[in-house]
Parts: sequence; C-alpha cells; structure tokens
Amino acid sequence: MESPPSKIRMIFGSGPTGLAVSIVLFVVAVWLTGHIPLPLLSDNRNLLNSIFVIASLLTLAIIIWSVKSLPPADRGRKLSTSGAFRYVRHPLYAAFLSVFNFGLAIWLNSYILIIWAVLLHPLWHYIVRDEEKIMTDLFGEEYQEYQKRTGRFLPRLAER
Repeated sequence: MESPPSKIRMIFGSGPTGLAVSIVLFVVAVWLTGHIPLPLLSDNRNLLNSIFVIASLLTLAIIIWSVKSLPPADRGRKLSTSGAFRYVRHPLYAAFLSVFNFGLAIWLNSYILIIWAVLLHPLWHYIVRDEEKIMTDLFGEEYQEYQKRTGRFLPRLAER
C-alpha cells in the first residue's frame, strides 16, 4: 500500500522536478544559442522588451488568479474546478509553460529558445503524470470527469 503524499508534495506537486528539468534544458539551450549561428528573431529591442513585459505581467496575473482559486492550504484537500482551474488543470505550470517561457525566449531573441519553450510542453505532460495519479487517488471519478473537461496546460476547445 502506498503512503499518502507528503504535505510538501501536496502543495508543490511536480513543480520542483519540472523546474529543475526546465532550468537544465534552458542552460543547454542558451549554450546552443551561443554555438549555433542563427539569425535573430528581431532587431527591434523595444518590441522584444514589450513582449517580455506583457508575458511577465500575464504570467503574474495567472499565478495570482490560480492561488486565489485554490490557496496552498487547500491543495490536496479540495478539488478546485472553478476560477483558473475551470480552464486548465495546472494553471501555475501553464502560466510558465504557455506564457512566460515564450516571452523569455522572444526577449532573449533566440530561435533555439523558442524550440526549448515548445519542447517543454510534452516533457511537462510526462512530469505531471504522477501528480495527476495522486489527484485521481484522492478525488476519484470527480477528478477523472474534470480531466475530460479541461486541458492540462491549455484550455480544451472541445469536451471529450
């Protein structure tokens, strides 16, 4: 019989593992950027800065919305399917994967970092599997129905 997940695991989920993997791959992508000569995304520094600021602010807004939708003290105790969780099952991860990382890649003016941001999506789908198994164990059929209605990191356009 498996032991229940720790309080730390319930609060932080797959975040620390995913963050560590993302940072290692970011360092590799930055190294590759310095060693593979590719053209810049843009010569317009103001445009790149503006995109990064907008992505950062949007990421911050999603994080705040997510925490308000499900405070850390309620994680693992309550299944939230409203607020930010109405649209995606992992809004905190989605904020970074779908918004911030692309803003960062554009700001750093690198095609290789755009590829890094794209490749993180399937990797994170793998990383959160254990977290979703814990949620299924805790909330059963209710969580499985929720999975059918919402995407992991991007809103689902059509219900399964």
